[in-house]
Formats: sequence, structure tokens, C-alpha cells
Amino acid sequence: MIGTDNTPKIKELNIEDCPKGAISRFWLRLAADGIGTAIHIPVMVARGMQDGLTLGITAAVHGNELNGIPVIQRLFSEIEPTQLKGTVVGVPVVNVPGYLLMQRKFNDGVDLNRIMPGKANGNNSEVYAHRFVQRVLTHFDYLLDLHTASFGRINSYYIRANMEDKTTAELAHLQHAQIILNSPAPDQTVRGTATRMGKKAITLEVGDPNVFQKGIIRSGLTGMHNTLAYLGMVEEEIEQPETPPIVCSHSYWIYTDKGGVLQVLPKVTQAIQKGECIAILRNIFGDKLREYYAPEDGIVIGKSVHPVAQTGNRILHLGIVSR
Repeated sequence: MIGTDNTPKIKELNIEDCPKGAISRFWLRLAADGIGTAIHIPVMVARGMQDGLTLGITAAVHGNELNGIPVIQRLFSEIEPTQLKGTVVGVPVVNVPGYLLMQRKFNDGVDLNRIMPGKANGNNSEVYAHRFVQRVLTHFDYLLDLHTASFGRINSYYIRANMEDKTTAELAHLQHAQIILNSPAPDQTVRGTATRMGKKAITLEVGDPNVFQKGIIRSGLTGMHNTLAYLGMVEEEIEQPETPPIVCSHSYWIYTDKGGVLQVLPKVTQAIQKGECIAILRNIFGDKLREYYAPEDGIVIGKSVHPVAQTGNRILHLGIVSR
């Protein structure tokens, strides 16, 4: 079946059906909405002249996390499939219902990145997740999963990877990120599911939600090209970063214990010291309720930028630098 944009509509992705030395585009059906209209996700396949590894690149698992979309678009505009060994599969938007609603979660209010690999006979989001895993994720040998901060927060450009694994650690260092966080994959994420399936996977947190950030997009694209070179899929030199990333052994969020109007003081990627004031909370009349201080030395991976803070609101994401 051909869509209105002349892109084929398919129910199963079969890489062997894609011509070698070319880029193919598809609308892959995963589900149907309440009036029976099919829900398709966009899939791009660059298949090289020689067989080899399959690298998967996914974005917008959360519908408002957009920076990964132009990274994938630009990579596919720059790939020369006749010079490629293996296959690159790009999915610019995984969570199509959330993307159309301009929201983080799926259209039933569930976070897709917390229910992977879904269920064949589950609810709306579980079936969608299951079919994504079965029809797309199974094809990959390596996965780069692109995310951003959530609503009301901003991020540095940082990588989540299991730094105890040699391959994923090397993948992390290729991405030209500002920070690398040692983070074994949570079980029900896309990365965790891929890891359990025997694939090598990392998460790229490429900046802020609901925007395109040119500098971060450029850095992310460089990381994609470096990955292709590292995997031997293209004959290119690996580009080294001007500034090495800061590696964190672990991290955690600091939260408010009261509600009010929140001002977070440090910038992302800023180094902070134990005892330094990191936030001020005021009541609605402007009176200072309390100040918050860094519990230990670290670096700001991300932070809240939304001033309305209930009790238990996130203040900042503190990374503890590896020794």
C-alpha cells in the first residue's frame, strides 16, 4: 500500500526487502485509533552494498522530546548507502500519538519508556510498545536512543550508559557529549529492553524538550558519524571532541520539601561545591521560605526551570564526578 506522500505503508519491517545501496522509507503500522484509522510510525532504512551490522537510531519515545528528530533526518541526508557496510534504521518518532498531542506520554497517559517490552494482549500503550519491540527493535544489533529533558526542565547534552561494559562505554565516548553518566539500563526502558535482548545500547539526552537546538543537534550528528566509523560501517575518521566529557559515577535529583515559587541558581554543566546555595523558594507574596544547598560536590546535569513548585518538586539533577 502507498500513502498519500507515495511512501509505502507496511505491517512488518523486512530489511531483506530493502534494496542494497539505497535509502528506503516506510510508514510502519503499529495500531489503530478509535475510529479504526491506522497509526503508523516513520521508518527509514539505509542499506549498504555489503551485509553487516544493523544500527538502530530512535527518537521521540516521549512525544515532546524533539531534538533527536533532526539528528536522524540530517544523518540520513548525509549517508551514502553505496559506501555503507551494513544497515542503519532510523525511527524519527516512536511515540506518534504523543507527538501529535505535543505531550510526553502516550495518548492513554502512560510513559512508553516505562512499560517496555509491552504486552501482546495488554492495554493501548502496552500493545503499541510490544509491536514496536517486535517489529522494529528486534532488527538492531546496536541502539542509540535519543531523548531530552521533560516539561519544565532543561538538560545538558549527556549520555546514559553502562560504563562497566566496554562497548557501551566506548559508544558513550564517541557522542561528543558534555557529560557521561554511568547508568545501567532500567528494566522497562527501550535501552533496558534492547540490552536484555543482547544488543548494545546507550541513551543520548540531547538537551531540552519542545525545541530544536542547533548546537546540540550538530554534536549529536557528529556522534552518529563517529558510531558508524567505530562499527566499521563507513570508512571515516573518528572525530575527537575539543573538550573531553565529564564522567559521573552516579547521580540523583534534589527535591523541594515545601511548595512555592522556585528559583534554581546554577546553570547546567556548572560544577558546584558542597554547601553552595542552589535554589531559593518563596511564597506567592515573595517572602523567602527557604534556601537549598548542595549536599556534596558535583556537576549540574539538568535542572528545573518551571517556577511553580509543589512539595516534592525537582530542583536539580546532581552528577557525582568519577575519581
